[in-house]
Amino acid sequence: MGSDSDAEVMKQACAALDEANVPYEMKVASAHRSPERTKQVVTDAERDGAAVFIAGAGMAAHLPGVVASFTTKPVIGVPLAGSALQGLDALLAVVQMPPGIPVATVAIGGARNAGVLAAQIIALCDPALAKSLEARRAEMAEGVAERSKKVERSTR
Repeated sequence: MGSDSDAEVMKQACAALDEANVPYEMKVASAHRSPERTKQVVTDAERDGAAVFIAGAGMAAHLPGVVASFTTKPVIGVPLAGSALQGLDALLAVVQMPPGIPVATVAIGGARNAGVLAAQIIALCDPALAKSLEARRAEMAEGVAERSKKVERSTR
């Protein structure tokens, strides 16, 4: 993430990865204030076996694109609210990447989905993780059915 003030939202990605038993590292590196640190974080993570990067940033939201410029691994951008535009500026910055440097993008503040998407990408090469994600989806469906029972009505 670009700032420690982003940690509360980005912890949602950590929670999703924890639930899937996917190891991760969470660090602060700014595209603007510490570009060399950003490059080093990406380089070190790749050396240590990182398969996917999640980068959260607000306002100009350059961090996901800068991370993508340093790696060919998938990068998931999380646009963060924090400006007068409530994250719309960050969303537009993250999705408008130049050809050849893609960044997958989730909703403004959508760090949880970024974690789930990262796990799904990793599951392409990990059958046990894929099964675990399938089981989680089944649990979600069961939860919807249970919550429906609490409010179901019929006038027929």
